[in-house]
Amino acid sequence: MINGKKKVFFNPQTVSNMQVQKVDDITPKEFYHEFYLTGTPVVFKKASKVWKANGLFTPDWFRQNYGDRTIDIKGKTYTMREVMDLVENSTEQNPAPYPIIYNIPEKLPELVPLLQPLSLNYATPNWLESKWFKRGHWGGVTELFIGGPGGRFPYVHLDYYHLSAWINQLYGEKRFTVYPRGQEEFLYPKPDDPWRSDINIFEPDFEKYPKYRNATPIHFTVGAGETLFIPFGTWHSAYSLTPTISVAFDQLNKKNYPDFMKDVWTFKKREGTLRAIKQYSYAWLAGQTCKLGDALGTKRS
Repeated sequence: MINGKKKVFFNPQTVSNMQVQKVDDITPKEFYHEFYLTGTPVVFKKASKVWKANGLFTPDWFRQNYGDRTIDIKGKTYTMREVMDLVENSTEQNPAPYPIIYNIPEKLPELVPLLQPLSLNYATPNWLESKWFKRGHWGGVTELFIGGPGGRFPYVHLDYYHLSAWINQLYGEKRFTVYPRGQEEFLYPKPDDPWRSDINIFEPDFEKYPKYRNATPIHFTVGAGETLFIPFGTWHSAYSLTPTISVAFDQLNKKNYPDFMKDVWTFKKREGTLRAIKQYSYAWLAGQTCKLGDALGTKRS
C-alpha cells in the first residue's frame, strides 16, 4: 500500500489474447497492402538479414571496435566499453539507464555501410532519405539503442511527427507493448504533450486513470534478427528482457504526410508564429517535391 492505494504491478511477461503477427517470407507488395496500408504492426523474422550488421553487433564487438567512443548519459560521460558493462550487469532491481541512444550518422558513422539498404527493401518510399527532409531535422535519425534487463519506457507514447518506426533487434530480446488505434481516451495523453501518456503502464494507478481498465495492450517479444514495424499513430512502449542492441529508423511518405504536417505546425508554433510559417512552408514544398519524385520513380539513397 502506498498513500493508502494498492499498487498493481504489470508483468512484462504477460501475453495478451491479441497477437502481433510474425511473418517469414513476405514480399514488399504483400507487406504494403496487408500491413502498411492498414496500419497494422508486424514483426519480420528475416528482414534485417540484408544488413551486414545482422549477427555482427554484440557487446564484445562494440567493445573491441568502439570501446573508447564516448557518450553523455544524464550528465555523465561513458565510454562504449563502460556502456556495455552497464547493460550486461543490469538487473530488473537495478537497471542500467534506458535507453542509451547513439545518433549513428553523427556518433558512429562507420556503422552506416553495415546498415544498407536501410529500407530493408520494405520501408519504401521513405521521404526522410530525401535531401529535402534531411535538411529539416524532422526526427528521421538512424539510431542505435542499447539497454539492459529491466530497462523500460515507463510511459506509452506516439512517435513525434507521426512517423512510422522500424526497430531492428540485432542482439537480445525486448518486450513491446502496443495499443490498437482509437484508444487515446483510455491512455490519458498529457495536455501539454499529447504524444505521451500520463500512465505508467508497469504500475498503473486505476484510481487516478480509471478508463485505462478499458485499454487492450498487446504484449509480444522481439528477438535477435527480428524487425518490428510500428505504423504511425500507434501508441507503444518497450521493456528490455536481456542486454539488447537495436537499430531504429523512421519512415515518412504520402500516407502519414498529412499528420506529419499537423505536427510540424504544432511543434514549430511553440517557437513563434513566423518560425512555424517558415518551417511549415518548407515542409510543404519538400513534400510536394517528394510526391513528384515518387511519381517519376526517383531512387533515394
